[in-house]
Amino acid sequence: MWHRSITFRLALYFALASTSVLLVIGYSVGRSVESHFVEMDTMELHGKLELVRHVLAKVRLPEEIQSLPERMDDALTGHEGLFVNISKPDGATIFATPNAFFPEALLRGAASTGLSGYPETLSWERDGHGYRGFATDASTEASELPLAVVAIAISTDQHHRFMALFYRSLWVAIAMGILSTGVLGWLAATRGLGPVREMAAVARNITVSRLSERLQTDTSPVELRDLATAFNGMLSRLEDSFRRLSEFSSDLAHELRTPIANMMTQTQVALSRTRTADEYREVLYSNAEEFDRLARMISDMLFLAKADHGLIVPQSAPIELATEVQDLFEFYDALADDQGIKLALAGQGEVSGDRLMIRRAISNLLSNAINHTPRGGQVNVRIASADNGVVRLLVENPGEGIAPEHLLRIFDRFYRVDPSRQRSTDGAGLGLAIAKSIVTAHKGTVQAFSADGVTRFEIRLPLRTPA
Repeated sequence: MWHRSITFRLALYFALASTSVLLVIGYSVGRSVESHFVEMDTMELHGKLELVRHVLAKVRLPEEIQSLPERMDDALTGHEGLFVNISKPDGATIFATPNAFFPEALLRGAASTGLSGYPETLSWERDGHGYRGFATDASTEASELPLAVVAIAISTDQHHRFMALFYRSLWVAIAMGILSTGVLGWLAATRGLGPVREMAAVARNITVSRLSERLQTDTSPVELRDLATAFNGMLSRLEDSFRRLSEFSSDLAHELRTPIANMMTQTQVALSRTRTADEYREVLYSNAEEFDRLARMISDMLFLAKADHGLIVPQSAPIELATEVQDLFEFYDALADDQGIKLALAGQGEVSGDRLMIRRAISNLLSNAINHTPRGGQVNVRIASADNGVVRLLVENPGEGIAPEHLLRIFDRFYRVDPSRQRSTDGAGLGLAIAKSIVTAHKGTVQAFSADGVTRFEIRLPLRTPA
């Protein structure tokens, strides 16, 4: 339960916090009430001390000392729970109320406080009864008794009974408060987590066909807004990935269907009647071309699959880019001459990596540029080393530009901008995707730009530093 329910944990935290607060409040209230009773008892004791002092102050003659008990009885009539003991300095008792008990230590330690001072109030118990009082000196006008020891106490039994009942009621109230706060905390947590359940309901309704659903971020609580935003971002990425996967599957099926349909048609035509060996040989040659196209497509797909899973680990060897581009110019020279296109190279730069892979990436960009350059145009390749430790290789060609909305997807597999940008060769539309995978494996970047009738592909690779 602890690990499963956030509601339970929030309610428990709320109950624990409320319990701590209520316990502190209960303890503080109890101490305040007890302090109040002590203050009341002390004030009452001080008043009775003044009364006794007033009676003793009128004692002047020896016979008045003898009649002091009667006078004290008259003065203390009606004061229930009050205990007074008056004794001589030598300990002889002059007056004592019935059932009065004072500890010997209290009487021996009677404080001299003068005519207006008050001693410290003490508490003690005897036979299950509680008392609170003090002892002090009091003066008289009689020469035979210049000082008398006065001890005054009151019973605290009623206060103890009241405090016991008060604490019982207080702890019952606190227990009810703790239980109530736990229930209210559970309800508050359940209601407070309502937006989370709403988010979960929306998430449960999301399927492959409903990836356009989004969580409401403007009405979400502040604490859940970042989560809702991150979840919406994840849905956007998933929607884009599923869209690309669907398009890729459709394009792949289309690309595979064409050569297979060609082979089936040619084979069925060849089998429709008896033919010569040369005619059969011609059909086999045509099928072999289609098989070669399929083999290259499958090989390219396997290469991209390895790149997606990080299985391409390029070797690290020095590569002179100008040399590789010049070799590719010699390879494409015949194709460029047939189309009336010139090839130009400027600059040089050296990087580290797998020479065959880098050459394949440049070859794909160069082949793409030649295929989309009009007759009489020129494909320019420029190599330059930047100050930030990066080598830039640019492949530029004139011709019909690429719209901005297509530039971000030009490196997708099988992606076609429009019919006017269809390749004139029998490529499968994977060249740019392979080029990007190779550059990414070499910790570089590749981008496409198109403006003013010029299309430019730019590769950025880390500059080789001597060991």
